Amino acid sequence: MTDRAVKKPAERIPLRVRLALYDLDGVTLLVVPAVLFVAALFVYPFAYGFVLSFEPKKGDWIANYAKFFSDPFLYDTIGATFRLAVPATLINVLVSVPVALRVRDMHHRRILTTILVIPITLGTVLIAEGLLIYLGPQGWFNRVLMMVGIGQIRLVHNYTGVMLSLILSGFPFTFLLTLSYLTGIDPSLEQAAATLGAKARARFVHVLMPLLAQGLAINLCLSFVQTFSVFPSAVLLGAPAGATRVISIAAYQAAYEQYDSSMASAIAMIMGFCQLFIVVLILGARRFVYRGAAGGGKG
Repeated sequence: MTDRAVKKPAERIPLRVRLALYDLDGVTLLVVPAVLFVAALFVYPFAYGFVLSFEPKKGDWIANYAKFFSDPFLYDTIGATFRLAVPATLINVLVSVPVALRVRDMHHRRILTTILVIPITLGTVLIAEGLLIYLGPQGWFNRVLMMVGIGQIRLVHNYTGVMLSLILSGFPFTFLLTLSYLTGIDPSLEQAAATLGAKARARFVHVLMPLLAQGLAINLCLSFVQTFSVFPSAVLLGAPAGATRVISIAAYQAAYEQYDSSMASAIAMIMGFCQLFIVVLILGARRFVYRGAAGGGKG
């Protein structure tokens, strides 16, 4: 009788109250569809590709990875991709800081911001096509150089063309993120530092940078992931069989030219690991940058 008396009230507790005991409410439950959506579009495909990468057409379970790292034509694509992704990421993020600082203090900020983000509406393919038209051998840029007697400069179908495309297509994203981080910083902090005699450089190093470091780290991660997965620019503006043969091209050829889905999955896993390694490295380093900048401010 005693056990029944104890259990009976617990069974009558409303579902709303029981969910509240686990810090769950109606708003929190709205996250469930998003979780299911992510699981369907990311977790399951990733898990499927990971398992498929260990099911090669020939050889043992690790044959795809052994083939990749034993063939220079394949593993060299990692270095080629890093040589494009790292400089493009650094240029986009570093340039976005002074531009965002200047735009933040402008009265017509919306107009200039709109102009700077126009490449987002064009897309990577249209940007690449535009660069082919304007910077190609018969493009306007080279025609002007020929008219003034300088001669043609090869800016497409090489490393330079892909780099220009990555900068033009990636800068608007990094600029918008940096601008959002800057506008979120309370201007009274800089004003207080200026009142205490800190010059512009000191205010940037000791006030803005510690507050901006966290956001810039995320900006670097997102920009690197975007540029590391470059494909249209490398095909249209680069040399797919030469210096700009990136790892995404190797995955594409394995999947759609050699019809080897297992090998393509292995290359995609390697590509994802490279991205994850850099992201973890950046997120780990941001703490030291933040502490160093904050420590400098105390001195």
